[in-house]
Amino acid sequence: MTSNALIIDGYVDEPACLGVAPYISPYVRDVAGVLSGHGYAPRYVTIDQVRADPSLAAACGPGDLVVMIAGMTVPGAYIGGKPATLTEVQQLGTLLRGPTTAIGGPMTFGYAPEGGRKAIRQAIAGFDVTLSGSPAVALDAWLSGGEPAGAGDYSLTDPWSVAGAPIIAQHPAFPYVMCEIETATGCSRATVGGCSFCTEPFYGLPRYRSIEGIAEEVAALHAAGARHFRLGRQPDLLAYQSSGGEFPVPRPEVLEELFSAIRASAPDLATLHIDNINPGTIARHEDAARAALSAIVAGHTPGDIAAFGMETADPAVVAANNLKAMPDDVFRAIEVVNDMGAGRTGGIPELLPGLNFIVGLAGETAATFDLNGAFLQRVLDAGLLVRRVNIRQLMPFEGTTAYDENTLGMHDARFRAFKEWTRTHFDEPMLRRVFPVGTVLSDIVIEIPGRPSFGRQMGSYPILVGIPLELPAKTVLDAVVVDWGMRSVTALPCPVEVNTLPVAALRWIPGVGKKRAATIAARRPFRNLAEFREVAGETGIDGMMMF
Repeated sequence: MTSNALIIDGYVDEPACLGVAPYISPYVRDVAGVLSGHGYAPRYVTIDQVRADPSLAAACGPGDLVVMIAGMTVPGAYIGGKPATLTEVQQLGTLLRGPTTAIGGPMTFGYAPEGGRKAIRQAIAGFDVTLSGSPAVALDAWLSGGEPAGAGDYSLTDPWSVAGAPIIAQHPAFPYVMCEIETATGCSRATVGGCSFCTEPFYGLPRYRSIEGIAEEVAALHAAGARHFRLGRQPDLLAYQSSGGEFPVPRPEVLEELFSAIRASAPDLATLHIDNINPGTIARHEDAARAALSAIVAGHTPGDIAAFGMETADPAVVAANNLKAMPDDVFRAIEVVNDMGAGRTGGIPELLPGLNFIVGLAGETAATFDLNGAFLQRVLDAGLLVRRVNIRQLMPFEGTTAYDENTLGMHDARFRAFKEWTRTHFDEPMLRRVFPVGTVLSDIVIEIPGRPSFGRQMGSYPILVGIPLELPAKTVLDAVVVDWGMRSVTALPCPVEVNTLPVAALRWIPGVGKKRAATIAARRPFRNLAEFREVAGETGIDGMMMF
């Protein structure tokens, strides 16, 4: 007899895994596969759905099983969902008295409500079972009568990832769901302790997943309706299936085979992006890294981001925290990725670097923030492209060096000033470079309806797009960039239908403004561009007008 099981996705965010909506993590899908193999019919809900309707969880009764996956080790700002807090998790554990309950994911490493505070490891009240290590392996062991613990093992998890793929159809954002694909766990720098703050060394040395295992999962996800994929569950994609010390030499031919296999498994995919790239790998093995980046650009879809864990531009902080690369190494890596990926396809760059900074590391001084700002100014002055800069406060976990050695709270004012400087002096001019007026962003999915409505493309760190129209959620449209903010752009539906757009939208056409927009509305309809120009004057997106 089939038993009922509920998976509650509290969302995860780790250095090498994102599972906040519209992303769905490998943990959830593997757990769904385990449940299916043990005779359960898995149902899936997100923590956002439970917040809106607690009865989705409360309906579980005796004999049912509830598995929750949750935890952040690198907290960020989110648009598609809000990760579960420890209080919410414990409240759910208390609420769910009838069914048997289990909790897994990075929350078992510890919890802090935000960056700038230590993550405290503690028992999670209310749950019957804590799944230690790999949630899927631990769940399988427990359901088989053993202890709820276990390390990742691809011989076990690969079949579960295939069996659990259909669960994506239950995601509230489906079919606009980004499937985070695991290629490896663990860190090659674990032998030297890894970066002082990072939890990835908790998983040990790298274990690389086979191309066949990845391809089979992608095929199963594709059959379930997935069209958006990111190779995001790994600390450095360039090191995939490489070996040889702290900074393995990239194997371009293997990456070429990987992307070809994924393409064959999902021939009509819409998105294939990456995440983490170690700038130290590029700096130490430039020729091999160039060839590997070329293989990625040949196999992915445009608008991709290579996330660099830079952390700081202060060499003293790099040394004190055993970080991956010195500032000059990172700068060279930015140049290399620009060389290989800054070319545009369909108007947008193929592959750009993204930079991550962490504030609160050991050795940090007031001068650190001057060096960080000088580094970003150097990038601007060199004419390079960077897609985005993330700045977050340290959240140290027990078991990392940073848990005891840090500068938390010592430079809060400088942190806020550096963040503000970056947003005003770096982000906006960089957005103007990356997304000039007239850039067409295709297949934007509206996530926040209203006026304006906000949406994003599916992909790695997609730009937030504000559209000065009231649009329903899940509307999909192409839009042309007309203006910039600090971390977003304003765009109009493309083609721009000047005879039907409201005045509030017309004013965003370059060179129009509020007063002229009213005149345009009064003089409509226009038969052609010449008639429109008599009222509007010269505009920067003439070729995209519809009359």
